[in-house]
Amino acid sequence: MRSDSPTTPQILIVDDEPGLRKTLSDRLRAEGYGVATAATGPAGERMARKGDYDVIILDLMLPSKDGLDICRDLRRDGLSSPVLMLTARDETADKVAGFKSGADDYMTKPFESAELLARVEALLRRARLADNHTDEYTFGSVVVRTRAGQVLRNGEDVRMAAQEFKLLCFLVRNPGVVFSRDELLDSVWGYQATPETRTVDVHVGWLRQKLEDNPREPRHLITVYGLGYRFEP
Repeated sequence: MRSDSPTTPQILIVDDEPGLRKTLSDRLRAEGYGVATAATGPAGERMARKGDYDVIILDLMLPSKDGLDICRDLRRDGLSSPVLMLTARDETADKVAGFKSGADDYMTKPFESAELLARVEALLRRARLADNHTDEYTFGSVVVRTRAGQVLRNGEDVRMAAQEFKLLCFLVRNPGVVFSRDELLDSVWGYQATPETRTVDVHVGWLRQKLEDNPREPRHLITVYGLGYRFEP
């Protein structure tokens, strides 16, 4: 059962391992969180859509519908609750797939419950900081509405993947600051990547194609050679 207290952070655990569900539930409740659980993908997705959860702990391998598809569908439909993805697989490709589906963080089983608690707390802090920011940012012909999950250009909706939108929101909230690729990966994707990754470059390129008047000579999403990227409103 989910706690009804409006001040208690609410956690949804979606995992098909009964022992893990019980262990995590007991530990999270002992730390003062409200906890709800689901054992299958479809059940967890229904609960996520109906509830107002502060963090969703979502297993990647689930009966009937896996965590990647669930996360992707929830993000597509505008659900912004932080998602911590769990999986028994430790391949980089699986982690990248998780983040591309819209996950905010990723843990490989087995793990220490103390680390999971620390990651949940970090996701909650990040969400609280986001809530303290203004809702709307404007640059050029672009309007970014962070709470609505909406981007307009010349008054028309711009379709974006979840990670594109998160990267854009992070940059517009920090104008004039140069961020390295690793800093952006850690702040937006929530993980430390290997130096050869081009994840950030690819996403910045997509944003330029959608938002800049001349993507080859961007005015707002600026490359600072040898350092990273900077947003100029």
